[in-house]
Amino acid sequence: MTIHAQFDPQARQQLAVAAVEAKTRKDLTWQELADAAGLSVAFVTAAVLGQHALPADSAKAVAGLLGLDDDAAMLLQAIPTRGSIDGGVPTDPTIYRFYEMLQVYGTTLKALVHEQFGDGIISAINFKLDVKKVADPEGGERAVITLDGKYLPTKPF
Repeated sequence: MTIHAQFDPQARQQLAVAAVEAKTRKDLTWQELADAAGLSVAFVTAAVLGQHALPADSAKAVAGLLGLDDDAAMLLQAIPTRGSIDGGVPTDPTIYRFYEMLQVYGTTLKALVHEQFGDGIISAINFKLDVKKVADPEGGERAVITLDGKYLPTKPF
């Protein structure tokens, strides 16, 4: 099958809305969708929300579980136009806190990455994401978020 790129972010956004509505209506979890797809929960969630393309079998399995049609399965396989946050400071409180974390610790992360690895970047393409809930020894719960990206050095040319 030919790989296609999708250039209308609204199409993927509309599919994401329909998929989340179906997920809610069917009372499914992201993990159940990931299990059907045979991929990680973070990758499948990002794909359903319009940020990744799914392999054909995974797209068909997710669309089937959600009760979406063949056109939706086809769109889930298209390479999307990525980027889910419009310009400006995010207003959703959860997303804003990640923005705040980068405002506070972004330069620290940059300094530590460059000191340990040299000039380059951490890939968001060759990447793994994990979110875990753990008990806080002081009471309550903590979120442990692991961002695991391949380091790509800058190459002079």
